[in-house]
Amino acid sequence: MVLAPIDWTIILVYLVGCVAAGVWMRRYVRNVEDFAVAGREMDLNLGVASLAATEVGIVTVMYTAENGFKNGLAGATPGLLACIMMLLVGVTGFVIVPMRNAGVMTIPELFEKRFGKQVRWLAGVVVILGGVLNMGIFLRLGGDFLMYVSGLDPKHTIEVPGAGFQLSMLEAMMTGLLAVVLLYTALGGMLSVLITDYLQFLVMGAGIVVTSVLVIWNVGWSNLIHGLWEAHATGARLIDTSIPGQPAEIAMAHPFNPIRTFGWGWVTWQAMLSMAIVTTWQTTIARVLAARDASTAKAIYRRTSFYYVGRFGLPGLWGIGAFLYFWSKGGLPEGVGSLTAMPAYLHTILGPGLLGIVIAAMLAAEMSTDSGYLLTWATVIYNDIISPCLRKPMAPWAKLLTVRLLVLAIGAFLVFYGLWYQLPGAAWDYLAVTGNIYMASLFTLLVAALYWPRANSWGAIAAIILGAIGPITFLVVNAVVEKKDQISPETAGWSAFGMAFAGMIFGSLIGQAMAKGKPASSPATTNKP
Repeated sequence: MVLAPIDWTIILVYLVGCVAAGVWMRRYVRNVEDFAVAGREMDLNLGVASLAATEVGIVTVMYTAENGFKNGLAGATPGLLACIMMLLVGVTGFVIVPMRNAGVMTIPELFEKRFGKQVRWLAGVVVILGGVLNMGIFLRLGGDFLMYVSGLDPKHTIEVPGAGFQLSMLEAMMTGLLAVVLLYTALGGMLSVLITDYLQFLVMGAGIVVTSVLVIWNVGWSNLIHGLWEAHATGARLIDTSIPGQPAEIAMAHPFNPIRTFGWGWVTWQAMLSMAIVTTWQTTIARVLAARDASTAKAIYRRTSFYYVGRFGLPGLWGIGAFLYFWSKGGLPEGVGSLTAMPAYLHTILGPGLLGIVIAAMLAAEMSTDSGYLLTWATVIYNDIISPCLRKPMAPWAKLLTVRLLVLAIGAFLVFYGLWYQLPGAAWDYLAVTGNIYMASLFTLLVAALYWPRANSWGAIAAIILGAIGPITFLVVNAVVEKKDQISPETAGWSAFGMAFAGMIFGSLIGQAMAKGKPASSPATTNKP
């Protein structure tokens, strides 16, 4: 079954409406602050919808479903930990209140106030390295979902007129979708992102709930729980044939006990990572910095916290349904693996109309994530890498043009990197480790900048450099060695946090002893609006 006319109609109506709303917001963009942080006038409801929409893209659905496919309900552990940490930050105001009161547009900008311009620039470089690499797989995973859920052949090629080369259908579709997102993001900035996020939140939420209900109805809740126990107890196996010539065996891990499935090292790393994500992930913090005030920022976190459980739990159910379905059918179809099993399964249970709604919902998820990330990384490049190097500030029109061009440049990078990179393992582990390139060091810097009076630039630079070593080593080594010799993600993750903490503490103490690396300001000064 391929898409019916009603499915195409639903998808096209959604796309046209979303783009029209995004482009329409261009009229309200007067300067870079309007473009990057929406004039700092975001209210509670819009903030909740925007943050929720940005944090759930197709890539989110894919890696959370893969976790469910391999690990059952235990695969939702990162979502539960993120919920707890976000609620804790929303209640206490830890980090986010002083950051919002500082009146900055990005996290590295705060570091200049505390540690000086060099630290701000270096932090900006690390943020972009980790952030853009993290975003690099979004297009590939999004394309995989759309191809398999719609029943299209991802290997089918399309001749590019007059260009003399061919594109796969996946590459052509995702390049076109990215072009649409670039159009309204480059024109309207955060204002367009916020208004389209609100629309996408409504469509995406409806689609995720409807799909989850259908999966549970199709499998049956008691059958799902019993099936997980049976699959684990009997050692059920499926063969992943997504990589030609490299079949891989997939066994259901313990579906209810994350400690037995992942181990204490992985679970505690995820807890630490969750705290770092909710306090330093720039696309999340962008909503804090765009909030009307610190109280609104805290309320956004409290209201959004439980959403993280659904973010991992509901797509995880889809992955569980896929495992049980294909296990009952005797195995995965040829070319289908742990990442693509879920969309292939949805294609079998969704009828005309419902398929269009689900695809529109996932397009909403992908577009909201892509637009938020494009804007965030472009703002960091301009604000923290380019701006500190200029002898005098750009004119307002030149600033706005520069950020818009950076949005387009990041989009071009994603097309080339995102569509050829081959994941070395689980998608969530890749995302967690690439994010760790900057989260470990920036979390350390942020806490030290706001709460430790003895922190200084020597410690900050040491933390940035040492914190990036573990994740970068993971990516390089695991790309060239056999699977049995690869570094585990929790080893890379904990080494990043440990080395960043050590760098900050010992670097600051050495700098203080040598009467060098003094802070540009005290934590008390930094905390003031």
